Amino acid sequence: MARKSTPAAREPAATGAQAGGPWLAGQLLIAMPALAGSLFARSVIYMCAHTPDGAMGLILNQPLASPSFEDLLQTLGVEPRPPARSIRLHSGGPVDNGRGFVLHTRDWTGEGSLLVDDHVALTASLDVLKAIAEGGGPEQGLLALGYSGWGPGQLDREIQENSWLSTPLAPDDLPLLFDSDHESKWKRALARMGVDPVLLSGAAGHA
Repeated sequence: MARKSTPAAREPAATGAQAGGPWLAGQLLIAMPALAGSLFARSVIYMCAHTPDGAMGLILNQPLASPSFEDLLQTLGVEPRPPARSIRLHSGGPVDNGRGFVLHTRDWTGEGSLLVDDHVALTASLDVLKAIAEGGGPEQGLLALGYSGWGPGQLDREIQENSWLSTPLAPDDLPLLFDSDHESKWKRALARMGVDPVLLSGAAGHA
């Protein structure tokens, strides 16, 4: 989160059609057995950006017990407190976990919102927290502290090494992004692709 406003809501800088992809922004990354024992074990990640310069996404199924939304508002000096409504806090990944990112539906956008696809946006300004605290803001969303990041070509190599499975999302997949059933999210992400976790092998690829 940043205290100063940033440029108006914008589309991603590149897509596969624009820059020769295959870029994965707007898709899910699902951890494969190769990542067992790591911070990403059984993680489901929503990809917010993927360009030749690298990739950035947020883990969807690692909720945080603390801080609470109200505690975070107090730290950031955002009113009102107590908030009229709250939003769930997650660990978005191991990079820069002092920063916050709100992944949310596009029924609300603010200054600096990144329009990831037709249904989902990413906002890192305080505007969205204030809107939620006042009882408004997006209908669905999660607040991630930190993010998952990859350098140029790194994610592509990890997919080739059987660490991740990637799959597009349909409009009716939004509950998979925003519902609170975190324990089953990994299995549900695989099930929507017709993949049985018990039968997973070292073979990776795209849906």
